Amino acid sequence: MNLSNLRPAKGSVKSSKRIGRGTGSGRGGTSTRGHKGAGSRSGHSTKIGFEGGQMPLQRRVPKFGFKNLNRVEYNGVNLDALQELVEKHNLTTVNLEELVAHGLVSKKDKVKILGRGELKAKVEVTAHAFSATAQQAIEAAGGSIVKL
Repeated sequence: MNLSNLRPAKGSVKSSKRIGRGTGSGRGGTSTRGHKGAGSRSGHSTKIGFEGGQMPLQRRVPKFGFKNLNRVEYNGVNLDALQELVEKHNLTTVNLEELVAHGLVSKKDKVKILGRGELKAKVEVTAHAFSATAQQAIEAAGGSIVKL
């Protein structure tokens, strides 16, 4: 066996019905295109979403909301995750490099520290943003924050 004699499995490939090959073929005459109109012409294609003149779905459905093009999306890291990281690796400072190294965020993420859980360790935390509860909890534990 080699590449020159490979064949698909028997019955898996079916030849398509040839159209426009005379009246005896069952698909002659207009060749399944109907009579006249744009659809019978060669090169015709309908626009995506076109519904035959009916108001298309993307125009029927009501629009609402607002997407701010200048929004900044943060990847949240909670205090309980920080506490676990500090205990596991015996850290005194938690910065972006530590978070990336231990898989909590990816390299290009902007990081926001969130207030779920509690922090018992005294650590210096470096991130792009902090929630008010997270900031209070870190400072209550004797730590400090550094905003990037």
